[in-house]
Amino acid sequence: MANPDVLLADLDSLHEQLEAALNAEDWEALIVLNQQVKPIVAPLMEAMEQGAVSPTQVKPRLEALNRFVEVAGRGAVKARDEARQSLQGVNQNRNAAATYANVSGNRTK
Repeated sequence: MANPDVLLADLDSLHEQLEAALNAEDWEALIVLNQQVKPIVAPLMEAMEQGAVSPTQVKPRLEALNRFVEVAGRGAVKARDEARQSLQGVNQNRNAAATYANVSGNRTK
């Protein structure tokens, strides 16, 4: 089994990286980092079950990670909504341009 201090440090490091990626709105990094959560948390949970790590050391970290997931989810929804609004604006501009082209083309006839 890995050193419990290393397991805790790995979780802390991952949480910091996740926070930094979210603050930078680096969605690709968040995807990659998210894939590391289970491989980091699973051995820590095993160490806790075996008594190698105190639940009082693990619980606050997992609660912080859970809060992060909630914030990240809200950030992802916000980014999606902003992208949707931008696309709607592009579509409106395209429709306006097409309408103008049609009106302009009809005037020359």
